[in-house]
Amino acid sequence: MLHKIKRLFVIKNRFEAYLIIFALALGAMTRGAHYTEIYPGPMGYVLMAATAGAVFLGGAKILDCLRYERAEKEAAEPPEA
Repeated sequence: MLHKIKRLFVIKNRFEAYLIIFALALGAMTRGAHYTEIYPGPMGYVLMAATAGAVFLGGAKILDCLRYERAEKEAAEPPEA
């Protein structure tokens, strides 16, 4: 039973990864908008760019991990004759 519940929290394909990255970006841009209100001027925009950059780095890592896991799974399968 725990195995079934655990599978709910595993990213299985690129579509799921894109949905998660979109959710992260939405939250980051909301946070960035608050930063521009709290810190008017260049500092607010620097913090907004930092939140966007964090999503770019996190999204790239998620997609790279999916590619790595797929390659590892294909390498583990025995070749078919």
